[in-house]
Amino acid sequence: MVKKMMLALGALTILFPAMAFAEDPSGATLNMGLNSLWIMVSFVLVLLMQGGFILLETGSTRMKNAGHVAGKTIFTAGLATLIYWAVGYGISFGGDSALNALFGWGNFFFDPSVAAGEGENYPSTVFFLFQLAFAIVSLSIAWGGFAERAKLSSYVVFTIFFSAIIYPTVAHWIWGGGWLAEDGAQDFAGSTVVHLTGALAAFAATVLLKPRIGKFNKDGSANEILGHNQVFTALSVLLLWVGWFGFNAGSTVAIGDGFFGYVAFNTMLGAGAGGVAALLISWAVSGKADITTMLNGTLAGLVAITASCAYVAPWAAVVIGLVAGVLVFYSVKFFEKIKVDDPIYALSVHGAAGIWGTLANGIFATQALAEKVGIGQGGIIDTGSWKQLWVQFESVVVVGAFVLAVSFLVLGIMKLIMGFRVTEEQEIIGLDLSEHGAYGYPEQMKKAGQNIHS
Repeated sequence: MVKKMMLALGALTILFPAMAFAEDPSGATLNMGLNSLWIMVSFVLVLLMQGGFILLETGSTRMKNAGHVAGKTIFTAGLATLIYWAVGYGISFGGDSALNALFGWGNFFFDPSVAAGEGENYPSTVFFLFQLAFAIVSLSIAWGGFAERAKLSSYVVFTIFFSAIIYPTVAHWIWGGGWLAEDGAQDFAGSTVVHLTGALAAFAATVLLKPRIGKFNKDGSANEILGHNQVFTALSVLLLWVGWFGFNAGSTVAIGDGFFGYVAFNTMLGAGAGGVAALLISWAVSGKADITTMLNGTLAGLVAITASCAYVAPWAAVVIGLVAGVLVFYSVKFFEKIKVDDPIYALSVHGAAGIWGTLANGIFATQALAEKVGIGQGGIIDTGSWKQLWVQFESVVVVGAFVLAVSFLVLGIMKLIMGFRVTEEQEIIGLDLSEHGAYGYPEQMKKAGQNIHS
């Protein structure tokens, strides 16, 4: 029976292309169909990264907040979908306007055609979904700065502003034909657009919210607030790593000559190098091979190679990952020293590594690959020119200033009008109970309560 089923499936696989394109067996139609399928698969991979973020943030925080962390991730992803559909996509990729250098204008409440038009490489529906997944990832990064102390209502309000204004404006500048795109800014899959944008919003939140209770002592020294499940954290990194191939390789938005394979190849090298470098530096400096640092290093390697995965040679991908792994180790210490409480290390993993990854294009990009992608030029090593490095630096500074300014403004107004940190009592008992009336781990928390009262 199994053998017959396998033979039948094999026959259908062979016959399907002919059946699907029987009405129009042209090469262009087949290419469009394959491109559409690839983008859709990539969208699914990137959307599933939300599972990684749930496990990452849950595992890195305390048990009393687990249900809140998981639930608000799903809720805000749904809300962001509606806001991006209504407004954000139009700002990112809307039609030309008199101010097109700054933002797009059009396609609000996006109403796509049911199929690709003649001459199109893929239908607009799959492109919308793919770009939406990127916006949701950036939003999830921002939540790192809210962790364990923000009201649920603050997630609702900030999701609206982030998905409608902050992220779409940056995406338009670099990916939607805005002024940084015209300057030749290279950010293939979002070291700046997605990761740095999310990290800087997280920075604004954690500064305004102030540290969690018990994080810092009166003398300025820091206490380690351990996450409740390191296995969750490790699994989250694996899920994010897998999803990253949709993130980076999917950004080719085409099957074509298989260039997506080269992008995936560089992505794997950067991730591996980041994890190895972070483990070794923590081992060398502290005498212990710290697991959390290694996991952060792997993610930092992925973040850093995201901008340059289509622009650099494999050896450069390894170097970029190695530097990211070392950078994340010292970046965590820096933020702790200046008393910034970053529970899931978003500022180091996505911020510091995002800056490094963006600048790395100006050093390691090759002229041949820049011409293949069709954006900018080679970096210092390949061309001897500093122009691309300057453009990369410009994009980091401008995007950084914009995201920080708007995030501080929005969150500052929220703080004045509605307040967006829970009370001390609510924070101590945990957001599961105070915000939702139920624990994510009811059996475990019940036992803990019995032990306290016994």
